Amino acid sequence: MPDAPAKTPRKIVLAYSGGLDTSVVMPWLKETYPGCEIVAFVGDVGQGDEELDGIEKKAKRTGASSCHVVDLRREFVEEYVFPTLIAGSVYEGRYLLGTSMARPVLAKAQVAVARKVGADAVAHGCTGKGNDQVRFESTFAALAPDLQVIAPWRTWNLRSREQLLAYLAERNIPCSASATKIYSRDRNLWHISHEGGALENPWNPPPDDIWTMTADPRHAPDKPRDVTIAFEKGRPLSIDGKKYAPEQIISVLNDLASPHGVGRVDLIENRLVGMKSRGCYETPGGTVLMEALRALEELVLDRDTRQHREELSITWGKMVYDGRWFTPLREALWAALSKIAEPLTGEVVVRLFKGGATAIRRRSPSSLYNEQFATFGADEVYNQAHAEGFIRLYSLPSRIRAMKTIDKAAGRTAAVEPKNGAAKPASKAKSGRKEPARA
Repeated sequence: MPDAPAKTPRKIVLAYSGGLDTSVVMPWLKETYPGCEIVAFVGDVGQGDEELDGIEKKAKRTGASSCHVVDLRREFVEEYVFPTLIAGSVYEGRYLLGTSMARPVLAKAQVAVARKVGADAVAHGCTGKGNDQVRFESTFAALAPDLQVIAPWRTWNLRSREQLLAYLAERNIPCSASATKIYSRDRNLWHISHEGGALENPWNPPPDDIWTMTADPRHAPDKPRDVTIAFEKGRPLSIDGKKYAPEQIISVLNDLASPHGVGRVDLIENRLVGMKSRGCYETPGGTVLMEALRALEELVLDRDTRQHREELSITWGKMVYDGRWFTPLREALWAALSKIAEPLTGEVVVRLFKGGATAIRRRSPSSLYNEQFATFGADEVYNQAHAEGFIRLYSLPSRIRAMKTIDKAAGRTAAVEPKNGAAKPASKAKSGRKEPARA
């Protein structure tokens, strides 16, 4: 093992999940910093009872003096998930940012626990190859720059998951991971991600045992399911007429969409640290919400506002992915996006069928759609003859450019457009006779 840094911490708060990485980090910290107290922090962002049951006992058994389990589900959804939903951000067009959104709320709560227990250091189990180390440590830097940060993956001599498993076996520490089923998974209310194992070869199709949340679309019900979602200022409030708490909204939609195979993505993405990685993501409820809110935007937002929201969406998504949540720019973006979302109140019906989520109905008191104007039938509110003047002015730059091209080809220096619309040269070709003087 490498030597400990010059500054030896007194008390460390470890972001603990009970998975393979942090199951190794806990005893490693105890061995690397003898006499240092290790406090486990567990943030509940909706990873489920399977991961949380018995986690306090496990943390203490592997070396923690105490374990703080903090329920972050409401904060996660209201302050991170819904703003990103309103932003419409989908990283590289496919990833709904499930892991990315969870890291700042976890790191923020970890700092709060560190302050509460008087710790002088925080630690995480993120690898030195991934994005999460940046997300956690950028939050630490923004909220608690005085705390020492310990990242074992960047200092120890363990280099593979097989070595981690051997490390645990030597110390008789149980772990759910194995050498034959060695996927790295991350779950929260919004999604579950899968990496590693057979996925590391991009030519391999995702093994059937990868997917744990959604049904195979091929085996999904032959009858579609229509679900009605009501929004207020861009935030979902109810499903099929029944109101739910924010975290319940996602949970209920997960239960409705998963049997229909909605939300599966097999993606090779560009990590912030420079390499490409492959991940399989399952985001059933989130996929439905994203489809529904975009459909409501179609009805409510004018063209320029919607286009600007889409431009902001790219920046927002990149900032969330890159771990820059606690920054002035992200706050400024939210000021604009929340303003844009003010009229996004209404209902949308989304049809779930064989892996797809498609908006089929939408209505809003803020709708800009007017059937009297849009109809292909007879109407008395729109004079189609007015379109001629609009088109003439709209296309004027193209007309002027074309006229100059024609004049140049004909050897003329300039042209003006006569009132009747026919092109006319500004200067006449030489005829050999003198023009009479004009009065």
